[in-house]
Amino acid sequence: MSDTTGDETAVSESGGTMQRLSGAAAPRQVDLALLEEHRSVGAGWPVAGSGPFLAPGEVVQWCHGASIDPMRVVRDDERGLVAWLAEDTEQLMWWPADGRAMREVPLEERFGVPRAPVVRRWQGSGVLRLAPTGRPWSVWVFLEDDGSLAGHYVNLELVHHRDGATTASRDLVLDLWLDADGALWLKDADEIGAAVAGGHLSAAAADEVRAVAEWARAEVVEGRSWVLDEEWTTWRPPAAWTPPSLPDGDDVRAARSRTLSA
Repeated sequence: MSDTTGDETAVSESGGTMQRLSGAAAPRQVDLALLEEHRSVGAGWPVAGSGPFLAPGEVVQWCHGASIDPMRVVRDDERGLVAWLAEDTEQLMWWPADGRAMREVPLEERFGVPRAPVVRRWQGSGVLRLAPTGRPWSVWVFLEDDGSLAGHYVNLELVHHRDGATTASRDLVLDLWLDADGALWLKDADEIGAAVAGGHLSAAAADEVRAVAEWARAEVVEGRSWVLDEEWTTWRPPAAWTPPSLPDGDDVRAARSRTLSA
């Protein structure tokens, strides 16, 4: 996080607005079926968490919608998937077709702008991601340059579905950021309103996404879920692990054809 603008608001390094949260979470039952209507990849696949599981070091293609991050498995079992996104890994992403970065698109246009596939590389140090079985979020462990904990990013997303070495989810716009010092922030609250206005989410689905944020806040942060265990903040990848490759598919070939830096 950077650019603190007040005690209760801040601007993230990616340019998103952040609101500091205080008090206790107010979780309720979430209508996951309503959110499943927004799944674009993995519909009909089994929910992740049942075998066969992938072995440590194997490659898993982590999909958010049609975007793909090739990652190496750290642990895969009934509890959930833990995987490593290495520095400089090629990613398939869907960016504005006119070449702008997503944060350069005005908020009111962001969820309607035409997109096209591009190949980009993960910038900064590697990130460990943990996707607990049956939960509509994953937790990403970010480290400072000196290896100390920067914080935990709770990415709200659809429950992971699995097909072999591919795990599929979809981003749910809102996120939580838990500072290393324990301060908790809600990220991109302004974007969810724009997502409704742009037809990306219904008002009912947006309410369920907000409920997911409260659920994650209660279970992960207040309940100190296993995804926050110290072992994940001290874990480091084996030296022999190299960044895995994107799969050869139509979207990846199309992205390479229009990405000069691929």
